Amino acid sequence: MPRPVIGISTYQDPARWGVWEMPAVLLPAAYPRLVRAAGGLAVLLPPDDAEDAARETVAALDGLVIAGGADVEPARYGAVADPRTGPPARERDAWELALIRAAIDQQVPLLGICRGMQLLNVALGGTLIQHLEDHTGGLGVFGSHAVTPVTGTVYADAVPEAAMVPAYHHQAVDRLGTGLVASAHAPDGTVEALELPDHASLVLGVQWHPEMGRDTRVMAALVRAAGERAASAPRTPDRSIRAPRTPVK
Repeated sequence: MPRPVIGISTYQDPARWGVWEMPAVLLPAAYPRLVRAAGGLAVLLPPDDAEDAARETVAALDGLVIAGGADVEPARYGAVADPRTGPPARERDAWELALIRAAIDQQVPLLGICRGMQLLNVALGGTLIQHLEDHTGGLGVFGSHAVTPVTGTVYADAVPEAAMVPAYHHQAVDRLGTGLVASAHAPDGTVEALELPDHASLVLGVQWHPEMGRDTRVMAALVRAAGERAASAPRTPDRSIRAPRTPVK
């Protein structure tokens, strides 16, 4: 059986390699490595035209990962920027919010990681805490802390015990978006995972960075859901990009 195709959103930033310095599409290699380790086939999704392109892109996928990165612009959830909030990444915000909405609408399994979880919350009308302490190991260094699952949730089914996780964030979920429930917490009460329990497909967000650890269970839950969808979903015009093409004579 073909591996499920998992799209991963990317950064878009200036970069330098060899003699070149120019805008580039970037993603830490740990993300596709984790997808492969969990049994999926990773493809990268650079920012594109939000809405139409997002719907078409998601239709070609079996599962979607919204990766970590810059702070979400506070205007997206009706707040004024705190002085400690980073500069906005407006193009990426628009693209990833459109991807999230398309995945929910099309029932494509979705995993949000760090910023991705925060964007999922914002997409469904939630808000964010713009700054908190002690969820990193220092500037540019991942910290580690425990997260405890909430019994009866999808996350608890995947990781039933308290687990130490790699973390690097200074923002977090505040008011939950419509339909979302918290499915794990840090010792200080921070929401560390959330999900959409009444949705037909997996919709899960985690505040930490599973790609920086060795535990594949969170990603495996996404890949498993993506595989089940791929096995059951009939081919439609929206998914024809995945069908073999007839040679032109």
